[in-house]
Amino acid sequence: MSTASLSTTRTILSFKLLGAGLIASLVMGMWEMMVEAIIPNGAGFWSAPTYIAATLFRNLQTVARPVSFDAVAVMAGLMGHMMNSVIFGLIFVLVIAPRFKSLIAQAGAGMMYGAVVFAAMWFVALPIIDPVMLNLNAVVFFLGHLMWGVALGALNYRFGAKA
Repeated sequence: MSTASLSTTRTILSFKLLGAGLIASLVMGMWEMMVEAIIPNGAGFWSAPTYIAATLFRNLQTVARPVSFDAVAVMAGLMGHMMNSVIFGLIFVLVIAPRFKSLIAQAGAGMMYGAVVFAAMWFVALPIIDPVMLNLNAVVFFLGHLMWGVALGALNYRFGAKA
């Protein structure tokens, strides 16, 4: 196998393993940002990525609502969100998805996985490492995780690496 062919194979395999998590993060992120901007008492369009950035930039733990645009915070938050989604997506792709063979089964398993990720984040991780995230609407955040899981399962079924 030539070096170019091996490189192309690795690139395709990397996308197949990581792409579902990355694209699913966009589904959830767009949902969360749009809904927080339009619901009564929402935290604002920029709240989710800014609150994620507050994990690193502790001064953002006390940011005013609605959250205004801060380029560094938004970029850091989006990168953090996508990174977490790729990691959790990889766990799904390697551990959970192989047990489910149909589109509906993978999408359903993804939705359940999204619910588990939500519960672990909302009730365990966030109160400890990023409590400002709890200012987001819990129902919107939960539904976003369900949408993330469905997208993760469906995208993995369609584009994922086959054994």
